[in-house]
Amino acid sequence: MRFPTSRLFWKLFLAIWMATMLTFVCGALYIMLSGQHFPEHPESGFPWMPVLSASVANGLVSMGLAWYLSLPLRHLRWALRQVADAQFDTRILPLMGARRDEIVDLASEFDSMAARLQLLTQQRQQLFHDVSHELRSPLARMQAAIGLMRQNPAQTAPMVERIECETQRIDVLIEELLTFHRLEAGTPISQRSRTDVMELLTAIAHDASFEAGMRGCSVAFSASDEFVAEVDGELIYRAFENVIRNGVKYTAPGSSVRISACILEDTRSASAASPLIRMLQVTVQDQGPGVPAEFCERIFEPFQRLEDMAPILPPAKAVPGTGLGLAIARRAIAAHGGTIRAFPGSGGGLCVTILIPSN
Repeated sequence: MRFPTSRLFWKLFLAIWMATMLTFVCGALYIMLSGQHFPEHPESGFPWMPVLSASVANGLVSMGLAWYLSLPLRHLRWALRQVADAQFDTRILPLMGARRDEIVDLASEFDSMAARLQLLTQQRQQLFHDVSHELRSPLARMQAAIGLMRQNPAQTAPMVERIECETQRIDVLIEELLTFHRLEAGTPISQRSRTDVMELLTAIAHDASFEAGMRGCSVAFSASDEFVAEVDGELIYRAFENVIRNGVKYTAPGSSVRISACILEDTRSASAASPLIRMLQVTVQDQGPGVPAEFCERIFEPFQRLEDMAPILPPAKAVPGTGLGLAIARRAIAAHGGTIRAFPGSGGGLCVTILIPSN
């Protein structure tokens, strides 16, 4: 890399050089004003050679120090231009060498930012790809149904029914995409109200029990007293519904999905000024094929289905869905200050635990 000649370099150079020269001048003035005399030199009246040597040495030291301080800032400017051109794989920490100072800390923060931008860009590209794929499949089936109607008018009724079914799937997908986008963008929740979350869970468990009965399985629900919290009722409802219905979809026929809800109290942070923090813990345990521990985080990403994580599920057991349910659930719970995590169940299947604070 060429020698830096930026404005900052010359400002630093002149500041350091002038500061050192001012030290010499102040020293000379002190000697003169105090009545003392410079050392006598028989050959010349003024010590030009020592002063010139000191000035040259001072200039070289000032130039080296200015270069040392301005060079990493040039790296940072170059990296910012690279990121502005969407080169998110740019990293500048390796260019800092062995130095350890605040500029290196800034470079580390920049690399972390660039890595995050790179990840978000990759996720956005993958999301666009997945959305186009999810929309293309029902549209292709609708086009096929229209083609069959034209070829054989006698098949109009079943083909219209097929088109209506695919239209509903597209409508559900678009609605979930809008919800996911709102949560991903971090839009503040403005529709909070005091809601008994236990009532929501009871209603969801009742609906899930009806759906489970159609699949030859059941839902076992146990809950404690009421849990009133300031939440967005619709978002919380969708979060719990997505998790519970996901368990019903994947649990084995003849098995049971166990849902338990209990209230926890954090006594460690309790004080006169800060009351007890009440948390609602909801656990959903199914008896399905389960998910290996290394995939438990991936299922909360958009369009990550179990059947796509071969060889977890055979193709015959693939379950239809948009692939956004658990992604929406995680972001909805996080927007309320809670957490959600999944892990393999002790007796098989998948166990999902949700924690929500009361305020």
